[in-house]
Amino acid sequence: MRNEKLISALGNCINHCNYCADACLDEDNVKMMTDCIRLDKVCAEVCSALNQVLATDYKDVKGLVEYCKKVCQACADECGKHDTQHCKDCAKACKDCVAACENYLA
Repeated sequence: MRNEKLISALGNCINHCNYCADACLDEDNVKMMTDCIRLDKVCAEVCSALNQVLATDYKDVKGLVEYCKKVCQACADECGKHDTQHCKDCAKACKDCVAACENYLA
């Protein structure tokens, strides 16, 4: 199935973004993590939407894949600014999802 690798990357990204957002709430300076938490939540939602659409036989997904790639890159960039392990792990999952989106679009 053409969607299999992207669906797997999306699921991994969703899990890491949700975990990261929750873990950021436990940081001492939560205010500093506001943008990270917000992007984590948006990224998880966009990836979830694309994941659901890809599970169907609907073909017109290029725009959604491109938007997902954009949001994942923004989330990776934001998480990459922080030293916490959960942010580093999330940034990697987001970068992997960007790569999976690029492969899907190729």
